[in-house]
Amino acid sequence: MLRIGQTAVVSESDFHPLLGTLRWLTRNAGFPQSRLAEHAETLVLLAAAAQMLENDAGSRPDFTVKSRDVARDAALRAHNERRKLVHYKCDNSAKV
Repeated sequence: MLRIGQTAVVSESDFHPLLGTLRWLTRNAGFPQSRLAEHAETLVLLAAAAQMLENDAGSRPDFTVKSRDVARDAALRAHNERRKLVHYKCDNSAKV
């Protein structure tokens, strides 16, 4: 168990991402007795928030629509191949 202040008790299993930031501030900046500059604190907290968003984004399922229409995919591939051939055969530099 980790005691924060005198009122809150947080177990190690219920780790919150901002708790790591609080630990870092306590260990490296002497928080709460001394504080970083306002801009530095803002930067550290923004980095922690960005990390939380990245962690949340990785845990969410992917809801993108995936094409399962095999015939349509084959038709698109054939269409692209025909377009490639048209550009290959149209050589205007050859004089007839």
